[in-house]
Formats: sequence, C-alpha cells, structure tokens
Amino acid sequence: MHSSRKFRLSLMAVLAAVGLLAAACGSSSKSSSNSPSGGTVNTTPVPQGGTLTIGAEQEPDCLDFISSCAGASWGSWPVQIQTLPMVFRTVPIADQPANSGNVETVPGAVLTGEPKLETSPVQKITYNIKPEAVWSDGVPITCADFQYVVDQQQNGTDLYDPSGYPDIQSVTCPNDKTAVITYKPGKTYANWKTLFAGNYGLLPSHILKGKDRDALMKDGYSWSGGPWIAKWNKGDNITLTQNPKYWGTKPKLDKVVFKFITDTSAEFQAVKSGQVDVIYPQPQIDVVNQISAGGLTNLNTVYNSHTGSIEALWMNNAKFPFDSVPARQALAYSIDRTALVEKLFGKLGVTEPSNSFNEYIVKQYGNIDAFANYKLDLDKVNSLMTGAGFAKGSDGIWAKEGKRASFTINTTAGNKRRELTEQVLQQQLKAAGFDMKIQNMKAGDLFGDALPKGTYTFAIYAQQLTAIAPANCPLFCSANIPTAANGQSGQNWTRTNVPGLDEPLMTVDNNLDESARESAGKQADDIMAENVVSLPLDPLPNILIWNKKVLGPIQDDPGESMFWNLDQWGLQK
Repeated sequence: MHSSRKFRLSLMAVLAAVGLLAAACGSSSKSSSNSPSGGTVNTTPVPQGGTLTIGAEQEPDCLDFISSCAGASWGSWPVQIQTLPMVFRTVPIADQPANSGNVETVPGAVLTGEPKLETSPVQKITYNIKPEAVWSDGVPITCADFQYVVDQQQNGTDLYDPSGYPDIQSVTCPNDKTAVITYKPGKTYANWKTLFAGNYGLLPSHILKGKDRDALMKDGYSWSGGPWIAKWNKGDNITLTQNPKYWGTKPKLDKVVFKFITDTSAEFQAVKSGQVDVIYPQPQIDVVNQISAGGLTNLNTVYNSHTGSIEALWMNNAKFPFDSVPARQALAYSIDRTALVEKLFGKLGVTEPSNSFNEYIVKQYGNIDAFANYKLDLDKVNSLMTGAGFAKGSDGIWAKEGKRASFTINTTAGNKRRELTEQVLQQQLKAAGFDMKIQNMKAGDLFGDALPKGTYTFAIYAQQLTAIAPANCPLFCSANIPTAANGQSGQNWTRTNVPGLDEPLMTVDNNLDESARESAGKQADDIMAENVVSLPLDPLPNILIWNKKVLGPIQDDPGESMFWNLDQWGLQK
C-alpha cells in the first residue's frame, strides 16, 4: 500500500511520527534552487544505450504482487510497473510543473483505448486488448489473462487487497482480444479503473494457471508483458534489461540496475560521488539540509509535497490501551505534531501536519481538517484518561485495573530520522503519562509478519497510492481485518471496527455517484477522527535527485514514483 485503495506501503516513507507536512492542509510543492521548473527536464535528444544505476532504499520481501508479502513500494516501482501490463496508469498531467503532484488516470499501453463502461442494468466493463500485445515468450496477451487474475482474487488466500473483485459475476471473452467484466446484479464498484492496474496488472495465464503462483513469482520471475525484464539478485540489486518481444516503444537504455543501499546517508553520498546516478530518498534531515543549502552542482533536485502518501501513527485497536477510544484520543492530544513537522521539514516550507487519511491527490473525497483539533493539550489528556477509569501510578504512568498504559512502538530499523522521531515521541508521551518503549525491526518482519498478524501495538509507516482511487475501506472496513475466516486477507491491520464507519467507506468504494462519494468520504473522515482509529501525520514529501548526465522527461508521479516512465530515460554519451 491499497473496495480498493490501490496503494503500496511506502517503505521509503516509513519516516514515522515526526514528519507532518500537509499539502492537503495548504502547503505547496517546493523545489530547490537547481530544480527544473517544468515536466521535461532535458530537451537534449535521448541517446540509445548505456547502463543506469539507481540507489534503492529497500529490498522487497517478495515479488508475488497478489500476496500480502508484496507490500513494498521498492518492489512495485522497479519490477511491477516495469513488467506487468496495466490496463490503467496514473501519470503526471502533461505540461504541468515537474513537482506539481497533478496526475490523471489514462488507459495503459496494453489497451486500444478507453474501456466501455455500462451501468445498466448491471455494471459492465469491456476492455479491448491491442492485437500486437504479447508476453516476452511471444504468447499473446488475451482475455484469459483477465480471467486468471479474477480467479486468483476470488479464490486465493493471503491476498494483499482483493477489493473490487469479489462482486464480479463473470469474465467473458467474445474473442481473445476482448474481455468483458460483469458485476453481480445490485453490485457496483466505483474504483473500477483500479482493476488489473495499481497493485496488480495482468498476469500470464498460460504460465501460471494451475500452478503455485506464489512459488513461481515470490523470488522473482523471468517473463514480462512490459518494456523490461527484471532479475532479482537477492541481497544486491534488481536489474532490468530490455524485453526483446515488447510490442511498444523500446526503452532507450540497455540496462537499469536498482542497487540496494538501505542507509539514506550512504545513498546520498553515493549519488554525490557518482557511484549511482539517481536516488529517490527518504527526506532525512541531512538530505533536507544539503538540498536547502544548494551547491549540488552536478545534480538536479526536486521535492514535492503534493504526494500520494499518508504517513501515520497506526494503533492496534484490539490491544490495550488502544482498545479504548478515550485512550486513543488522549494519545492524540499528547503529541505536538506541528513542532515535529517544523523540525523535520521546515526548510522545505512544510510546517503543518496532515489531518485526513485521504492523500493530496484524492483530497476532494475527505475532510482535510478532520483531525485538526488534536493538538498538544495535557488537560484534555487528563480529562479523557480519568473519565475512562485510568489513574496515574506513583511512576506517573496511567493504569487501569492493574494494567499500565505501556506499549512498544515499531518501525523499520536503521533509520536515524525515525529513531530521532521515536525519541521525541517517547519524551512527549511520557510527559502525558504513557510509557512507550522502542523496538524496531527489519522491514520484512514488520510488514510481512507483525502488522498483518496483529502482533504489534503501535507502529509508524506510510501508505502509498498507486492509483487515483479515493478509498479507505481496505484500511478501516471491518471486513478487511485479517482473520482465519477470510484467509488472513485484508489490510485493516489496525483491527478498526467502529460502528457506522463501514457504510460511508463502502459508499466511497462502490457508489457511482461522485457527489455521494465525496460526501461519504468526508463523513468517514469525521468518524475516524472522532474515534482516532489512528493518527495521520503527513503526506511524506517525495525527493528526486539525479545526475545531470541522465536525460529524459524526469518527473515525480505521486502514484507510480519518479520511475513511472523509466523506458524514456537515457544517458549522455
């Protein structure tokens, strides 16, 4: 993150509780002194050939994108969007500034054009596949590939996000190059453009049908329906080479190497010294300081606060003390979010926290001020906690029925900025009467195990949209709590189950009336804020840094990252 809120976990954005920017709250995109002002960075013709090296801040846990193990953006960006045919893409709007954050949804290269949508008597979508579209082994991309994806989503287990698929009644094939999706009577799906896109794309039925999909994909796969073929060299890199059977415009570069450099400071030094050509780093304090100071003469830099990310403090609503609404509210009044944002991102002009669980690119579907009342207020903390039956012990920590308000926070290990964030939070929460311990872990352990299984209590991470799909139901609808009954599928890792919340969230997902969706989204935001199901912090700013020898239309895409058009990049000879 992902129904569907199509998003991947932005591991590059697991910054934690400190960085609260808020394009959705009025801040604007900023760029450094040597940033390009438009979408096309270089007008020089892009030459053929060469190897580009990119610093990648995370190594993915797996590459089976239907499975819950594939939540990392650093799996999606270098592999999924480069190799899987997407029926829709989220792309920057042409002629907009390079850091505007303005995006639109367009048909993917695999389609002949916009699908035909029918809403009566039932919802029906007809897709026409390009005659020339084939997989890397030369086998045509066909309607059978649509049928395979739907079958996996309807009958599989351990699914990342099946939203939109369970209510499909049939996938029919008038011919191999036409797929017709028909919904059950009385069922609609407003985010239908996220089907076979966003998190998933199409998969090759002729290779995977009747076999163990997860076993064939999780450690990497050698086939492709996109411009690149990816090879995962575990522990070191993901390497892209040209797909010789690609039926669209061939990439300019011969090869792209995503080199794993999991320390942001080391990654920044690598791009400064020329060891890597491009990075898309977390906004660490030293990176922010150097960008704001200028002087990076061999590099282009852009930072964008109009993102598709929401970073938050995520609370397990099923675990003490966060199984209590007043305790969650009290925690929200214990934190000075504005001070944290100013400390981290003030130099980028970002000074306000985010106050909605709707990202900037879908802000019209929420109340962007829903959480604005939650500011540091220890009097409110005391009132809420005593009213809920808590009392402070001799150690100054709240307790109820012999249980102390003591819990552990988790995020990914090794990030100095996140560690600083946790230290600040620890001090603020102790002053408010909460005992917060710190125990960070490997990304794979956090996102592949602790969060889905609900063994955590408190966590810091971000969600990243991969499509313009206004929906929070995958995160907060009760049906999406992973359980044995649903095959441990779903992204409601906070175990949120608030009366009256499912209905407006499902309206956002399923109602085809845009005004009804917008109204329901605002209602849902207000309910989530009242109950503090978790606490939004910021749409984490995206930072783009690349060597000036890298040519092409380089531009941030809040949905698909700066690598959305990697096939158009090149290197100066």
